[in-house]
Amino acid sequence: MAIKYIPEPFRIKMVEPIKMLTREERIQKIKEAKYNLFNLKGEDVYIDLLTDSGTNAMSQEQWAGVMRGDEAYAGASSYFKLVEAGKDIFNYDYIQPVHQGRAAEKVLFPTFLHKGMFAISNMFFDTTRAHVILAGARPIDCVIEEAKDPSHRCKFKGNMDTKKMEEIILEKGPENIGLVVMTITNNSAGGQPVSMANIRETSEICKKYNIPFNIDAARYAENAFFIKRDEEGYQNKSIKEIVREMFSYGDMFTMSAKKDTIVNMGGLIGIKDGNSPLILKVKANCISYEGFFTYGGLSGRDLEALAIGLYEGIDDNYLKYRNGQMEYLASRLDDAGIAYQAPIGGHGAFIDAKAMFPQIPYNEFPGQVLAIELYIEAGIRTCDIGSYMLGNDPDTGEQLKADFEFTRLAIPRRVYTQSHFDVMADAIIAVSKRAHEIKHGYKITWEPPILRHFQASLAPIEEK
Repeated sequence: MAIKYIPEPFRIKMVEPIKMLTREERIQKIKEAKYNLFNLKGEDVYIDLLTDSGTNAMSQEQWAGVMRGDEAYAGASSYFKLVEAGKDIFNYDYIQPVHQGRAAEKVLFPTFLHKGMFAISNMFFDTTRAHVILAGARPIDCVIEEAKDPSHRCKFKGNMDTKKMEEIILEKGPENIGLVVMTITNNSAGGQPVSMANIRETSEICKKYNIPFNIDAARYAENAFFIKRDEEGYQNKSIKEIVREMFSYGDMFTMSAKKDTIVNMGGLIGIKDGNSPLILKVKANCISYEGFFTYGGLSGRDLEALAIGLYEGIDDNYLKYRNGQMEYLASRLDDAGIAYQAPIGGHGAFIDAKAMFPQIPYNEFPGQVLAIELYIEAGIRTCDIGSYMLGNDPDTGEQLKADFEFTRLAIPRRVYTQSHFDVMADAIIAVSKRAHEIKHGYKITWEPPILRHFQASLAPIEEK
């Protein structure tokens, strides 16, 4: 049943015109892009749902902060504003800015991981998985079984399977587990939240075996919203209180601040213990890879906008509107009988492409098929979260089979209106009605050795 769209808790103050191509033009553009949506020019996209990372609309306060940004190379006032905001919200002693989330992983992960070691997560996303592999270690996913059935509706579908996690620790040996990573919300599982109880239990297991516990905090505010809404005992707590408790169970965090802090660029590393020797290692790596540790690869204006965005991202009215957008889209999909990772996640809709295209095998990438069809249908750019993104086994080179074959509609923050959401829903429904006509998927004609989906070239598989 359709639900009412929650109105935006802001006024639109500036607009950006969007170019609208014809269907014939879009068919030609995706062909020229070698069927990789990352290769499309932004100006050739009508609704851009490729990612919610850095694609957000900043507030008037953030833009004012851009003008105030202190561009001192070392010790800028904007840096200290960011540090104080980070300490206030997360209650961590040390806050390190970096230019984005993957930079945080690059700085932090090599201090814990090397060849012969393993890292466990409720589910690794693409760049996080890549940084584990680049460090020489191997990633292991431990999401709960309920998450692997998109049609099964339950709360906190992003949870770690703690029983399986402990079994893996004992099988591999605690000394060989370099890091446990808790992703909140669980992106690869469909933007699904993780419960406070599960974060706490995971932390306890890590302490039991003396394994460092890192929180991948890209969507920490959305996860806190779900805890407040759905977990017993948290309805009367503020988002900030919930955030503080979530992070109290971690030893450190990595964050792409391009999501829940509603900025276009930035990332953070947090270390709970201000006396940890890890801080010196982080500073050294940051200076090597990012720049001096008080700017961490960011301009002063970025630091200033990020400090403001940390607070805007945990605002109750904003989070209710943000979740309401997702619920509205989900209701349109439910009414049309479209299968997706249910219930709807925090930052986007993950359409079950395997259910829409049962005739297309995993190695012909049904998630990519749907992504291409949505672009042709309505100029919507999305991405595969499935076997295409997962890639090849780093040891054997064989194509891996993903647990899911999703097409992700990642929703930028404060960017699109109800009319845009109706276009999204209408396009998905239109493709679903002709899905049976599509007999084959795509083959890869060229790929790099890692994170292939950003650069690979594809071609349609023709009827034999």
